Amino acid sequence: MLATPAAAQMSPPVPPAVIPTQCTGAVHGQFDFWIGNWNVFRTNDAQSLVGTSTVDKIYNGCAIRETWSPFTMLLGGSLNTWDKHRGKWRQIWIDADNSLVDFEGGLADGRMVLTGLWRGLFGAGKDALMRMSYAPLADGSVRQVGETSIDGGKTWQAAFDFTYRRRPDFPHP
Repeated sequence: MLATPAAAQMSPPVPPAVIPTQCTGAVHGQFDFWIGNWNVFRTNDAQSLVGTSTVDKIYNGCAIRETWSPFTMLLGGSLNTWDKHRGKWRQIWIDADNSLVDFEGGLADGRMVLTGLWRGLFGAGKDALMRMSYAPLADGSVRQVGETSIDGGKTWQAAFDFTYRRRPDFPHP
């Protein structure tokens, strides 16, 4: 019978408990105005409901997740966080067409403004910059405006203009 060294019979050491980061600083609350359960309308037509969106804070307050459920467009969602290394807000958008867009930006004039390169936005090989701005409105709703640029950001064209209104069947967070 072979002798087994005592060290091999001992349990491995237990790593120290990991204390999660608390994302409670002011910068982590900059996008909180978007948190909620929303009915989403075309801004220029208050009766034109285009979809619903659920936006919640997750991961110990370090991320904001959107689940976008449009009625006629592609399902999708985003994960948003303050990137402490870049000193910017980041949004990763993924949709049912297998698009993945990495946006970045931050607060500008009271709006969250995020810009990213959307590969194939206008068809195969037809990439465009997408710039989105989110503005909290006095009535508690949020306006999201999207613009595209095919010339590297020299000029911008309107893509969409939505107003998020709180769903009455969900309480305000």
